[in-house]
Amino acid sequence: MIDRDDPDFWSDLAGVVTAATWETLYMVFAALAITVVLGIAVGVLLVTTEEGGLYAKPFGSRTLGRVLNRLLDVVVNVGRSIPFIILMILLIPFTRLVVGSFIGPTAAIVPLTIAGIPFFARLVEIAIREVPRGVVDAAVSLGATKRTIMTKVLLAEAVPALALGLSTTVVGLIGYSAMVGAVGGGGLGDVAFRYGYQRYSLEYMLVVVVLLVLIVQVLQSLGNYVARRASHR
Repeated sequence: MIDRDDPDFWSDLAGVVTAATWETLYMVFAALAITVVLGIAVGVLLVTTEEGGLYAKPFGSRTLGRVLNRLLDVVVNVGRSIPFIILMILLIPFTRLVVGSFIGPTAAIVPLTIAGIPFFARLVEIAIREVPRGVVDAAVSLGATKRTIMTKVLLAEAVPALALGLSTTVVGLIGYSAMVGAVGGGGLGDVAFRYGYQRYSLEYMLVVVVLLVLIVQVLQSLGNYVARRASHR
C-alpha cells in the first residue's frame, strides 16, 4: 500500500500520471489514425459495392461486387461481435508478430486498431447512407465521375455524421485503452490497476478517473463542434 504521508507522494503521483496520460494519448491516436483510413475505406466499400451502388460491378463483375460486399459485411459484424478483452487475448500472437511484443503502448495499438476499424466502418456506412439520394442523382446528371461522386458528394456531405462517428470511436478507443492497461499495455488503465487496485491508492484512482472523464469530454465536445460547423442543416 502506498504511504500518502510520504513527502514525495504527490510529486510521484504527478510523474506517474503524466507519463501514463501521454502513453494513453499515443496509443489511442495512433490506433485512431489507422482506424480512420481503413474504416472509411471499408465503410465506403460497404455502400458502393451493394446492388445499385457506384462500384456494384468492380472490374465489370457483378458477382465480384456481391462477394466483396458480403465478405466485408461479415468481417465487420464478426469484428464488432467479439468482446474487446477476448479479442485482445486472441491477437497476442499476431501482435507479437507485428511489433515483437504484446506488452506496452506500441503493442496496444494493434488490438485497439483492429477493434476500432469495424466499429468506425459501420458508422461510416451509416453516415453515407444518410446522404440524400437526390444529391447523388444531381451529380450523376451533371456528368460527375464515380471518384468525384464518392469524394466530393458522398464523403463531403457525410462530414457532420462522420465527425460525430469519429468522436464516438475515439471515446470507445479510450475505454478500450484502459482495459489494455490492465494487462500490461501501459497508460492510465495500467496506473489505475497497479496503483489504484493492487496498491489501493484512492488518490491515484481518482486522478485517473478525472483525467479520463476530461479527455472524453474534450474530444466529444470537439466532435460535436466540428459536426455543427460542417452541417448544412
